[in-house]
Amino acid sequence: MKDLIPMYVPTFDDVLAAHDRIRPYVHRTPVLTSTYFNELTGAELFFKCENFQKAGAFKVRGASNAVFGLSEDQAKLGVCTHSSGNHALSLSYAAGRRGIPCNVVMPRTAPQAKKDAVRGYGGVITECEPSTSSREAVFAEVQARTGGEFVHPYNDPRVIAGQATCSREMLEQVDGLDAIIAPIGGGGMISGTCLTISSIAPHVKIFAAEPQNADDAYRSFKAGHIIADDAPDTVADGLKVPLKDLTWHFVKNHVTDVLTATEDEIIDAMKLTWKRMKIVMEPSCAVPLATILKNKEIFRGRRVGVVITGGNVDLDNLPWMKG
Repeated sequence: MKDLIPMYVPTFDDVLAAHDRIRPYVHRTPVLTSTYFNELTGAELFFKCENFQKAGAFKVRGASNAVFGLSEDQAKLGVCTHSSGNHALSLSYAAGRRGIPCNVVMPRTAPQAKKDAVRGYGGVITECEPSTSSREAVFAEVQARTGGEFVHPYNDPRVIAGQATCSREMLEQVDGLDAIIAPIGGGGMISGTCLTISSIAPHVKIFAAEPQNADDAYRSFKAGHIIADDAPDTVADGLKVPLKDLTWHFVKNHVTDVLTATEDEIIDAMKLTWKRMKIVMEPSCAVPLATILKNKEIFRGRRVGVVITGGNVDLDNLPWMKG
């Protein structure tokens, strides 16, 4: 496929404006450390805990920036999106805070905990099949019917500028970082990280972590152009979507490398984090740690920021309970 040139690439001024705009609606999340993981990896790891964020995920940053950046005329018909979960519930949260409608398209296989959260925040769900093609087709119908403002889950400059506030906070909280690693699906968090780091800390290396079962970003990075999978199968439900033109712009220009982990490695890292750090995190959030454990030689001796992106877990369906 031909990669498109983004119409508008957000700048660090957009990040600063987003930080001010969303401040009343988000948490400044803590950074935690673990002697156990430092000794295990040979690195100094600093975990940015977006699992403690409003709505339980980093995506509330981008969603809030988009919702509260709308004019009154734009906001009249509400907002709409498609999402496997965290963007849907984050947009529902932000729309609820502004008092406008929110319609979301979600895969029927999305975790029940995330569907419940969307409805709890007042969002209206239309279900689709668990593929990118079904998601986009059903969404087109919903948007045509509702007329809501489309807030893309990641390929949106407003969303990317909002996600970039996470790494800006981390740089304020931790001195002397050598690298930052975050999960990659569609690339919203990684793009925001690239935007912040390239602007104010260009010496910091940026790594993206991806499930081996959904490694389209890895293959895109190696090939030099977007390779999109339609319906990958991975326990990391938040990382099944492909890169788009705007997120690809950031990935190809600023990411140092894309690292992958197997399903077992992801589950083991998730379980180990629960046991050792006593924090609830989703499978998608365990992918960075899984790749660090798999590639210790890359991170040994470095101060590494690790973004834990969310904590919206179906406690009745944990991945190590299956089988």
